Amino acid sequence: MGVIVRIPTQLRELSAGAAEITLPAGTVAELLAALDAAHPGFAERLHDGDGQLRRFVNVFVADEDIRFLDGLETPVADGQVVSIIPAVAGG
Repeated sequence: MGVIVRIPTQLRELSAGAAEITLPAGTVAELLAALDAAHPGFAERLHDGDGQLRRFVNVFVADEDIRFLDGLETPVADGQVVSIIPAVAGG
């Protein structure tokens, strides 16, 4: 089965237009690595130079922000939905 990753509109050029991709993974870090392996370019858009998520990138596992869970080491299970949501700012 795998983990379902929801891709935001701003990043769909990297996923050939796909809004959702299903990949095998045990943690969010593994999932994002698998996403970049399947669709190169995600890592540089999501991670900073230290390998951490960029400040403006939010990742949710089953509607829970990973920053309040175990961060990139948050476990994910088959069938769970992980959403990548870029922060929006403006005035």
